[in-house]
Amino acid sequence: MNQVSARLNSFEESATLAMAAKAREFKNRGFDVINLSLGEPDFKTPAHICEAAKQAIDSGNYFAYPPVAGYADFREALAEKYRKHNHVPYKAENIVVSNGAKQSIANAMLALLNPGDEVIIFSPYWVSYDALVKLSEAKPVLVNGSIENDFKVTASQVEAAITPKTRIIIFSSPCNPTGSVFSKYELQAIANVVQKHENILVIADEIYEHINFTGDFISIASLPGMFERTITVNGFAKGFAMTGWRIGYIAAPKWIADACVKMQGQLTSANCSIAQRAALAAITSDLAPTLKMVEEYKNRREIVYNLLKEIPGIKSNYPQGAFYFFPDVSSYFGKTDGKRTIQNEDDFCMFMLEEAMVSLVPGGAFGDPNCIRLSYAASEADLREALSRMKQVLSRLN
Repeated sequence: MNQVSARLNSFEESATLAMAAKAREFKNRGFDVINLSLGEPDFKTPAHICEAAKQAIDSGNYFAYPPVAGYADFREALAEKYRKHNHVPYKAENIVVSNGAKQSIANAMLALLNPGDEVIIFSPYWVSYDALVKLSEAKPVLVNGSIENDFKVTASQVEAAITPKTRIIIFSSPCNPTGSVFSKYELQAIANVVQKHENILVIADEIYEHINFTGDFISIASLPGMFERTITVNGFAKGFAMTGWRIGYIAAPKWIADACVKMQGQLTSANCSIAQRAALAAITSDLAPTLKMVEEYKNRREIVYNLLKEIPGIKSNYPQGAFYFFPDVSSYFGKTDGKRTIQNEDDFCMFMLEEAMVSLVPGGAFGDPNCIRLSYAASEADLREALSRMKQVLSRLN
């Protein structure tokens, strides 16, 4: 009687949310846990964005259901942002506003995939990609980038993974969990492969667009021949510290946007009216608060990178964006403190939580079981303390 669907059993609980719940459990028991598991900015939403939401409430004009795709002026502002800054000729009709970038991706996959279709996922990948593919009754095909190549998948790897069943390729840049950023040259090489196969689409997750330390950001949709082949995903959670406002969007060819509107109309209908007015203020006003946050993330990256180098056996790339490290900790597998043995990345993270009171996320959930994800969206004091604790407890392993 108490039997859930095979669909639900086809994928796991979100690992990032699961580890965050364990960290809260330890905190509720009185332990001093430093939570580096969630990808959530530790900054408050900028004041002018909150003020726009208050004004929308006070106006009395935003109490009714919004259009499913989002308010027209907001969608036009998003399209204008992409035309001006990303050099992609989107119009309002190409934009669909959703309840976070996660729903944006889900809408697209549910609208475009059929049972048995294949989706190439650049790995390491954000934990929900493969779950959403399985929810759509399609098959995830993982293509693995190596730490030696900054965890980036190459065009030749993509070409080798394509079959007649391939329907979508999905990746993020800047990447969660590795912080890697694809260059224009790398994206062009991938685009060249995609354009050989007329039925393949790309979902480009650009949620960390603003948290980019390279000084250059390229949307794959801006490359020749890719506008009609690309679903661009973005949102406000990361770059504007608006995680709880739950507002994301896609920009895509009109036929795909229309399909996503149809899907969303049955699942949730429109995004919150007040959140949209706040996000409109965010996208049309000065980016100074965002740029200030990015500078702080850049400083934290340096701190964490140098502290990780002080821990023997931990191997890391040098992330160019987002706010994560994805270090290889496999040198600790098989080691023991005399009470327990670290067999894998799950054991490593539980050891860190129970012995160092530091919450991390196992890398297997992101496609690489040799690694763990560490978020540096935390204060400098917490980061220094967390890395000190990690170094200390790891020194007890033999």
